[in-house]
Amino acid sequence: MTFLSKVKILFFPLFAGLLAAASMQQSAPLPPPYDKAIFQKPIPNDELSFLSALAGRPAKDVVRDKQFRKLLRAVLPDCMFHYGSDMPPTEAFDLVLKGSLIPSEIRDGRYFMVAGASGPYLRGRGFVWIDMQEGIGLAGFYFHPTNGEPTPTVTILSKQVKEESLSMSQMPPAFADDLGTWSAKSSIGRITTRYFITGDKKKILLEHDEDFCVAPPNAVPPPFDLCQQMNADAAEIDMNAAYYLDQTNHATNATAWMIMGQDQIAWIQVRESTCRVGPDPLRCRIRMTRERTRVFLRPRPMPRAGGNSGR
Repeated sequence: MTFLSKVKILFFPLFAGLLAAASMQQSAPLPPPYDKAIFQKPIPNDELSFLSALAGRPAKDVVRDKQFRKLLRAVLPDCMFHYGSDMPPTEAFDLVLKGSLIPSEIRDGRYFMVAGASGPYLRGRGFVWIDMQEGIGLAGFYFHPTNGEPTPTVTILSKQVKEESLSMSQMPPAFADDLGTWSAKSSIGRITTRYFITGDKKKILLEHDEDFCVAPPNAVPPPFDLCQQMNADAAEIDMNAAYYLDQTNHATNATAWMIMGQDQIAWIQVRESTCRVGPDPLRCRIRMTRERTRVFLRPRPMPRAGGNSGR
C-alpha cells in the first residue's frame, strides 16, 4: 500500500466528519412565502358566483353542471395526463368525480371544494379547489402509477401558474390546509411524491418544504427522532421525483422507468460515507439530499443551434 493510500484511509473519515459538521452549522434557507402573484389571470368573481348554488350537491352532479365544466377547463392545463393511459386532465377528473357521492362544500364563505374517490383503477381520486374571492383555481389528483415512476403520486394542476419550480409554502395557506384534510380523509400519506402541472404544460416538483418537527398551534409536537425521520423521508422523495422529472424532460405524460445513473449512485455513496461519521447523521442526510435536489431543479442550458442536446 502506498503512503498516499494510507493517508487517504486515515484522514478521509475525519475530513468527511468536519465537512458534515460545517454543512450543518450553516442555516438552512428559508422557504419562499406564499405570493398570490404566481397565480396569473384570476377568474372574475361574477364567473364564480354560481358555485354557491352547488354547495352540498354530490360530486357526480357538480361535474355535470355546464358552468362547472367551463370552469374546469379554465383551471386545468391543456396537456396530456397519464392516468393509466394518456388522456386530457378533464377526462381523468371526470373518471374520479362522475360516480362520487361526496358532497361539495364551501368553507369560510369562499373556498369551494368538490372531491371524488371513484377512480376505476390505480386507486384514482381527485378534487377541485376554488378560492371564490381571489379567483384562484387548483385541482389535485392521486393515484398509483405503474409506468416506472415513483409511486404513489399527488399531482396538483393549475393553468394559472407558470413557475419553473414550486414548494408547498408557495401555495395558498387555505389550500394547504384543505389538501391536508383531503389527504387524511383519503388515506394518503403526508409524505408522498408531489408534482405540479403548470399552464406552460410542464410537470415540475412540488417540493416538501414543511418542517415536520413544527407542530400546529395547540398540538403536541411529535418525538424529535420521528419528525426528523419524516423530514429525511420527504427530502429523499423530493430528490427521487426531481431526478425522474429531469430524466423525462418534465413531460406531463411521461412513461419511463427511472434509471439510476452512475453519477447518482456515486453521489449516494458519498452522502452515506459523509453523514455516517458526522455528529448528526440524519440532519446531515437531510441537508445533503436537499442540496442534491437543487441540482436537478436548476434550469438546463439551451442546446446550441444545430447541436445535440444529448437527449
